[in-house]
Amino acid sequence: MAEAIGVSESAASRRAAEAWNEPLAYDRWARSIGIPIYRDYFIPDAKTVELARWDERECDAAFLQLVGNEGVAETRVTEIAPGKTLPPLTFGFDEMVYVLEGRGLTTLWREGGARTTFEWQKHSLFLIPRHWTHQLSNTQGGSPARLLHCNYLPLALGSVGDPDLFLNVKMPVSAADGNGASLYSEATAIEQPGAGGPKGGVFWYGNFFPSLSAWDKLTPFRGRGSGGHVIWIRFPESPITCHMSVFPAQTYKKAHRHGPGFVIVIPGGAGYSVLWPEGQDKIMVPWQEGTVFVPPYRWFHQHFNLGAQPARYLALHPPRGLPGYSEAIDEPMRDQIEYPDEEPSVRARFEAEIAKRGLSSRMPEEAYRDANYEWAYGDGD
Repeated sequence: MAEAIGVSESAASRRAAEAWNEPLAYDRWARSIGIPIYRDYFIPDAKTVELARWDERECDAAFLQLVGNEGVAETRVTEIAPGKTLPPLTFGFDEMVYVLEGRGLTTLWREGGARTTFEWQKHSLFLIPRHWTHQLSNTQGGSPARLLHCNYLPLALGSVGDPDLFLNVKMPVSAADGNGASLYSEATAIEQPGAGGPKGGVFWYGNFFPSLSAWDKLTPFRGRGSGGHVIWIRFPESPITCHMSVFPAQTYKKAHRHGPGFVIVIPGGAGYSVLWPEGQDKIMVPWQEGTVFVPPYRWFHQHFNLGAQPARYLALHPPRGLPGYSEAIDEPMRDQIEYPDEEPSVRARFEAEIAKRGLSSRMPEEAYRDANYEWAYGDGD
């Protein structure tokens, strides 16, 4: 067998180094579009972030390539002008869409098949399934509509590198596709038996959720503190998942950490989150409706509600194959900090911040002394 030969500094070795360090395929494609790419830790308000014209798609748009999401998921904002219908698109991947502002329609069809159309409004969440051609329309004549999109295109391009394999893909209709009418039927709750399910114990299956700001079919989110609730969302026949957490006014969640690529958008409430790698400085993310941020891989993060009403955050998940925990699965508590174990400065800062609003903490004193404190969830829980 031939022995590997080291190559000294030469034109060939320089080219090899350049190839090794060249930008990811997705990054090259995104830069080629010519619209803004935001690389911050957070976007204060995606409803007002500056966009630029994307001529091919006939809309204004920007990529949110936030710290903690590089190479995992594409997050972008698009704005549809008043009364405008965008050109049809067909993707080779599924895409979640959350409505930041406005009202409109989505029409879907497969080549040779029937069309289906549904209406959306502010705070709606829906899935655009792969291989279905879709068109988005703004039904308001006096104001634009803004949408937040999330998909796994960066990961897909990381394995292949050719955007044409995933954008504007044409697939003929098959008998299994039906006419699409059932794609957006009412979401249904599925109980998860056994200990392997999520902490909430229930998934909601559906491709359309009309308003996450008003959604009240919630399950107690035991284990994360604050007496909060959750909805776990699965999109049928899709690898994409997400959840929305709702937690009481003037309380805060336990610090925790997990895998990369969880895109968080705020449907309602006011407060802040703190992000930090273990043993290092902390980054404060003030949030309101429309704020978007991503906790980086293995960074602890903690969410604080400074308002007089419950707060909501929607977490758009990365692919389920990525690690959800940062430590060994037999030591899950290394990924969560209980209230009695947190630094005293966490509580002090929260009480100082909420006092600025003329409010006071609703965190029970006992929760700081007993890691097994039983929160009240209502409805007899």
